[in-house]
Amino acid sequence: MSVEVPVFVRDVAKLERPRERLLHFGADNVSNQELISILLGSGTRKDSVLEMSTKLLNRFETLANLKNATIEELKSIDGIGEIKAIHLLAAFELGKRASLPNRIERTVVKHPDDAAEFLMPDMAQLLQEHFAVLFLNVKNEIIHKQTIFIGSLNASIVHPREIFREAVKRSAASIICAHNHPSGNPTPSPEDIEVTKRIAEAGLIIGIDLLDHIIIGDHKYISMKGKGFF
Repeated sequence: MSVEVPVFVRDVAKLERPRERLLHFGADNVSNQELISILLGSGTRKDSVLEMSTKLLNRFETLANLKNATIEELKSIDGIGEIKAIHLLAAFELGKRASLPNRIERTVVKHPDDAAEFLMPDMAQLLQEHFAVLFLNVKNEIIHKQTIFIGSLNASIVHPREIFREAVKRSAASIICAHNHPSGNPTPSPEDIEVTKRIAEAGLIIGIDLLDHIIIGDHKYISMKGKGFF
């Protein structure tokens, strides 16, 4: 009767180990499973690190889903503790930031497309609604971006006070609001229109213009200013 012996990374031929494969062939030539294995670092008595990586990919199905997983969801996988979950989240966050290097310093918004292009890589795949604000100087350069809240949009939660407090702090000349629709459909809801009008009215009083409110769907967007909603 044969006995199955679990295969651990240390038992695999050297050039078949994830780290050695990355060193020898380059990061572009290793699989998602192998990259995740490198981040996890080690397996457990029950599963090798490669087997744990496979479990993660099977559980979340796509890297986009894995990227948006919470620490609690990651820890629900047998063998993934808090430290491993933190390593994964940190890696995805670094990847996200690396895709937008120093863009705030040089991005000028001349058209809604410019704002949408700036925001879309960060917001198009979010699984919850995020309401963000771009703060611009007198040259229409983005000087700061901030997520104001996460959750369903309604007038009682998104208060102009929170937005313009930050605008004054940043000495912003104008702002652009943006939020995503996880459904993928960027069509504004009645709540979107109500909130936008309140923010625009508050901006007129304070002297900080609301240039636009961008609603981001699945790699498409709607400019509420361009559509005449305010």
